Amino acid sequence: MRRTPVTAALLLLIGVLLTVLGAGSAQAAGYRYWSFWEGDGGKNWAYATQGPSLVRPDDGAVQGFRFSVSEDSQDSAQPRRAPDFGAICAGTPAKDGTKRIALVIDPGTAADAPDGEKPPALRTACAQVEPDASTAEALASVAKPLRYDSSAMLCAISDYPASGCGEQVGEDSGASDTGDPATASATDDASDGSGGGPSAGVLAGVGAVLLLGIAAVLQARRRR
Repeated sequence: MRRTPVTAALLLLIGVLLTVLGAGSAQAAGYRYWSFWEGDGGKNWAYATQGPSLVRPDDGAVQGFRFSVSEDSQDSAQPRRAPDFGAICAGTPAKDGTKRIALVIDPGTAADAPDGEKPPALRTACAQVEPDASTAEALASVAKPLRYDSSAMLCAISDYPASGCGEQVGEDSGASDTGDPATASATDDASDGSGGGPSAGVLAGVGAVLLLGIAAVLQARRRR
C-alpha cells in the first residue's frame, strides 16, 4: 500500500514525538526514601530544610515523615494527615521538664513500597521528651527501631522498610541501585530546585518537532 506524503509526514511526526517524550519519561527516575516535614503552625506541611537530628522543635511542634518515591524535594509527597498538634497530643498532658512533639508517620502507599513489602498503616504519636531533644530523638522514643545508613540518612522507621535506603527506582535505574538520592530525610538541604516532569530541553524539542511536522503537512498539501 502506497502512503500519501501527508500520511508519511504524520507517521514521522508521531514517531519523533514518541521518541522525545520517551526520553523525558526515562529521566523521571526517583528515589525511595523517608522525607521529613514540619508543620507550619496551621494545617499545612513544609519540607524541612534540615535533617531530623539537627532540628530541636519547640513544645507544641508537629513533625512529619513520609515514605515515597520522588525525584527531589519539589516532587516529594507530603504526609497524608494534617499537622494537628491538638488532636495528636490530646491524650498526653503537659509535664514539667519535658516538651511534647506531635509526630505523623506515614509509610506511604503500596505503589511506593519496595518489592515484597506492604506499608504499615499511617499513625500518629505524641512524644514527650527532654526540652533539648531533637526530632530524631522524639521519633526514636515512639517509633523504634530506626535504621540509619553510614551518612546518617534515615532509612527505616519501626523497621519499615526492612531493607534498602534511598535506592534509585525508575526506567533507567536498572531496577534498584544504591546510589545516593538527590534529597534525603536525614541531613539534606531542600534547596534543590530541579523539579519533576520533562525538562525545558525536552519541551523545546517537542515544540520544534511539532513545527516541523506542521510544515511538512502544509507542504505536502500544496503539492497536490
